[in-house]
Amino acid sequence: MVEPQLSVRSAKARDLAHRLARRENRSIAEIVERALEAYDIRETGREPASSFYRRLSEKSGTDIDLEDVIREGRQPHKGIDL
Repeated sequence: MVEPQLSVRSAKARDLAHRLARRENRSIAEIVERALEAYDIRETGREPASSFYRRLSEKSGTDIDLEDVIREGRQPHKGIDL
């Protein structure tokens, strides 16, 4: 089966992708994928889930029982005033 292709009409982008691919010893597809992933992360302000969970685990280091937290904050409703 033929791999999908990305068509770029910019000569500058094409030349840059080829130059980076040669320098990094990677395929052009890898260069473009990595560049787009980096752009996506930078522009959306999101970090990959794996690094988020790793950072969260290093920062807090403990598991939280969400059910206990909810139970602690619950208070019975007194009902409506008639």
